[in-house]
Amino acid sequence: MANDKSFLERLGDLDRRWVFIIIGLSVFIPLLVPLGLEVVTTPTTVDVFNAIDSLPAGTRVLISFEYGPSTQPEVEPMGVALLHHLFRKDCRVIATALWPDGQFMSARLFELFEAEYDLEWGVDYVNLGFRPGAEAVIKGIAKEFRANYRTDLRGNLVEDLPIMDGIYKVADVDFIFTLSAGYPGTVEWILYAADPYNIPMSSGVTAIQVNEVIPYVDAGQCYGILAGMSGAAEYETLVKKGDATKFMDAQSIAHFLIVLFIILGNISYIVGRRRQRSA
Repeated sequence: MANDKSFLERLGDLDRRWVFIIIGLSVFIPLLVPLGLEVVTTPTTVDVFNAIDSLPAGTRVLISFEYGPSTQPEVEPMGVALLHHLFRKDCRVIATALWPDGQFMSARLFELFEAEYDLEWGVDYVNLGFRPGAEAVIKGIAKEFRANYRTDLRGNLVEDLPIMDGIYKVADVDFIFTLSAGYPGTVEWILYAADPYNIPMSSGVTAIQVNEVIPYVDAGQCYGILAGMSGAAEYETLVKKGDATKFMDAQSIAHFLIVLFIILGNISYIVGRRRQRSA
């Protein structure tokens, strides 16, 4: 009889809609009221922070945007913390994009910083936008930057921008940072720019990309790596600015509940099977 079932057996009959509601609340509530769960920084994140923190004022950093709306929640928090770090140090930012969506992601991100840091286009930062060609673009600017980027997103000639003074090829920038969700992205920048021209570089990637990129980090070709949402939260705690930590609260609690439901579901199944066999 159903009434003779134990508590663990009845858990297996729980309406899945209740599971969806509980998981939904576990994500929604921490976003409204962050819990402030402790974030422990990993060595690869610390390496990124130290690399950026060592840059002197006036350093020109090329940031390439290789992500779109589907990976925005994971990658954009890295970009937010990164730009806070760079602009607080009075570094100069040159933005490019090897993904079409990257142009829109970068433009949206810079809008958040223009007023806060009183940035001047062409002096403190410039957005050169998207160019098609994947790694061919990197190979192109390795030889001649202005042949590949003649104008910025606002139609200004690159040669007239103060921030581009002395930038004739990729080796003339001081540092490279990629915000990457796949191909083309971090690996291509390492292979065709950072490594052959000895340009220091760091990167933030989606969690699924970490295994692909970590060998280059271990080989010293990339200074650390921000690995997914957790990497963004770790970097944010070091920079002390950003939004990734509250997302990690939601992600951590949701993951915990999912694992808990899986364990309870399996226990309920085992208990039920044993009851059937003994009947």
